[in-house]
Amino acid sequence: MALLDSLEWRYATKKMNGEVVPQDKLDYILEAARLAPSSSGLQPYKVFVISNKEILEQIRPVAWNQSVITECSHLLVFAAWDGYSLEKIETVFNEMMEVRGLPLNTMDAYKSTLWGMYEPLGQEWHATHAAKQAYISFGLAIAAAAEVGVDATPIEGFTPPEVDKILGLAEQGLKSVVLLPLGYRDAANDWNVNLKKYRKAKEELIVEIK
Repeated sequence: MALLDSLEWRYATKKMNGEVVPQDKLDYILEAARLAPSSSGLQPYKVFVISNKEILEQIRPVAWNQSVITECSHLLVFAAWDGYSLEKIETVFNEMMEVRGLPLNTMDAYKSTLWGMYEPLGQEWHATHAAKQAYISFGLAIAAAAEVGVDATPIEGFTPPEVDKILGLAEQGLKSVVLLPLGYRDAANDWNVNLKKYRKAKEELIVEIK
């Protein structure tokens, strides 16, 4: 039940106090993000961890001027592949086989099947699918942050092409999909801190089919 208590405690922090998140807690959050499941284990994304104040100042105006961007300890930028390719898929599976001590050709049939499904769907589908995988990692990072008492603010309110430009993501075949500032709440100045948490009732949200 500890996780549920942590999720009850967390909220979308609107003001942070600039306090630095200890390295061990940051590492815990990032490890949760790393261990997240993804379709076929491809993990088609990267997580950029930004504490450079100059870069944060550049990002804030293209993130709807939200103050948590510059008040946070670290900003996580989840950036997904802009498309799949057979080469990318093979690279991941070759690494996977090496870790598992298996011949590199072990998954050849599966790789061919996977690329055969993905290729005709086009780059827009590829980018959307990769972004969905990044969101799984993002969700576990939020939960891990709550577990260790670190505030986190999910942010979709930003201009991805501008963030991509600041971080040079296009050159890396990546697109920013969601931001996650990490830090500590400034309770005295956050209008959202004492508002009662609202979530839909279980009976409204959960549908059981027996």
